[in-house]
Amino acid sequence: MKQKFDIIESTCVPLPLENVDTDQIIPARFLKATDKEGFGDNLFRDWRYNADGSPKDFVLNDPTYTGEVLVAGKNFGCGSSREHAAWAIAGYGFRVVISSFFADIHKQNELNNFVLPVVVSEDFLAALFDSIKTDPKTKVRINLPEQTVTNLATGVTEHFDINGYKKYCLMNALDDIDFLVQNKDKIEAYEQQ
Repeated sequence: MKQKFDIIESTCVPLPLENVDTDQIIPARFLKATDKEGFGDNLFRDWRYNADGSPKDFVLNDPTYTGEVLVAGKNFGCGSSREHAAWAIAGYGFRVVISSFFADIHKQNELNNFVLPVVVSEDFLAALFDSIKTDPKTKVRINLPEQTVTNLATGVTEHFDINGYKKYCLMNALDDIDFLVQNKDKIEAYEQQ
């Protein structure tokens, strides 16, 4: 899952639903596991599959839509603060989630699991959903160094915010422990002062 971020250009998977909570992202019955492996298989499990395991009519089961970018409605990741939801998103293969609003804890969990949450305006989000509906092969370009996202169908670009520390970590494929180890000499020097 640790992969350096720079510029990602990808098609999108649209999920134009608001208030998608973490229990919908990964149902509670899957929270017993403490290993991140396999969570992607159960992303949106109850929306994707019937009780007998047969697939439902859901966007992740539709081969029309593919890519490393999930485009979601407003208030994505609300509800309980389970990190497993971010594990499932990353495990499925999404590297970016675009929405007009994220629940704060979920947003942080995504960042901690090398998924970039990109907050855009309501207008940009609506136009992106329209572009994807018109052409499922619509691509977006997410430029982390410049902190921009571009709908390549319309050419419209927006700037997004990200914490400087998290940006550095994503661009260098570092989790919090890696960052501390990378700065061990500086920490030890500070402690000796």
